[in-house]
Amino acid sequence: MRRPCYLILHGWQGSGPGHWQTWLAGRLRAADAAVHFPDLPDADHPHLSAWLEALERELDAIGEPPVVLCHSLACLLWLHHAGSGGSPAERVLLVAPPSRAGVPDELDSFFGAPDIEAGRLVHSDDDPYCPEGAGTLYRGPADLLPGQGHINPDAGYGAWPAAEAWARDGTIPLTAR
Repeated sequence: MRRPCYLILHGWQGSGPGHWQTWLAGRLRAADAAVHFPDLPDADHPHLSAWLEALERELDAIGEPPVVLCHSLACLLWLHHAGSGGSPAERVLLVAPPSRAGVPDELDSFFGAPDIEAGRLVHSDDDPYCPEGAGTLYRGPADLLPGQGHINPDAGYGAWPAAEAWARDGTIPLTAR
């Protein structure tokens, strides 16, 4: 049986110690999974081209299609990657993608992402980084978590067992913490 391989991609300003992505990386590593959780360049002032280069290097190092879990701005990173014919993933989770209306102008390079179905979308109906609602802007199978904000530590997402279950075996739907 092959050892599972995961790629976790953080959003703008990274995922600190209280974030569900950090918690998940620890849980998966404790179960002897190969976990890649790179620090994407200049997380406080990111640019799409630098993040795409970092993603390509990471995927080259992994060498096989990983299970990919993206949060926030990393969702747009993955959409650009997939839309340009980048290397595939075993499956992809896109959690709380932002909208142009919800973020500062300095993140403009990430917008204009291809309108493609590139993974399972998990979003909230009151995400301050996507006031229009991600379900209206992004395509694909989706789980709506009502009233869960940006699905980050500010919304209470440290431990998130549903994300772990999805990562391990694709369990759906994803539910709130």
